[in-house]
Amino acid sequence: MTRMPDDYFTEMYAQNPDPWGFDKRWYEHRKRHLTAAILPRERFRHAFEPGCSIGNLTTVLAPRCDRLLATDIVESALASARSRMERTPHQDIAFVRWALGDPWPDTTFDLIVLSEVCYYLDPSALPRVVDEATAHLTTDGVLVAAHWRHPVSDYPMTGDEVHETLSQQQALTRTARYEDPDLLLETFVPVGTTPESVATCEGLVT
Repeated sequence: MTRMPDDYFTEMYAQNPDPWGFDKRWYEHRKRHLTAAILPRERFRHAFEPGCSIGNLTTVLAPRCDRLLATDIVESALASARSRMERTPHQDIAFVRWALGDPWPDTTFDLIVLSEVCYYLDPSALPRVVDEATAHLTTDGVLVAAHWRHPVSDYPMTGDEVHETLSQQQALTRTARYEDPDLLLETFVPVGTTPESVATCEGLVT
């Protein structure tokens, strides 16, 4: 098994439709807006959000994306995410049952958001998943990773271990990092890419 069993998550949602408190916790609300703020561009053509859960981050990403693919392995979570997006409609968003470790979609993305999902993978499986993510980034693409830093006994990895693996991916270059005692948040681009700063794009500097 390359990741935690699907039943683990199915049972969590059966007991609580919002098992991580996405709707209630300030940590989650703050993290969503930090994630949105660290994105280096105002808009993206095609984004991919594995592990969308009940769609809280999806609602933040969707207005900045022409197309968005959001996935989860729990059907009830996907149903909640679809319902949430119906209240804040977006033209081109798809919800699909899928998880890291499954075969990747046959397309590329200029934004991949790995938010609180990678530590569910076995340590031996994560490098391959990172390779797959990198292979599905466009040449101007951005990979965002955000993870809780405190150990969770059920999880195969910690957030710090996930980001250490990401930092060792030779095909990626880290472009931004936010760190506090609870959260690691980083952006990466394909190696060899030299993205312009936000200020340069806005004409504030030359």
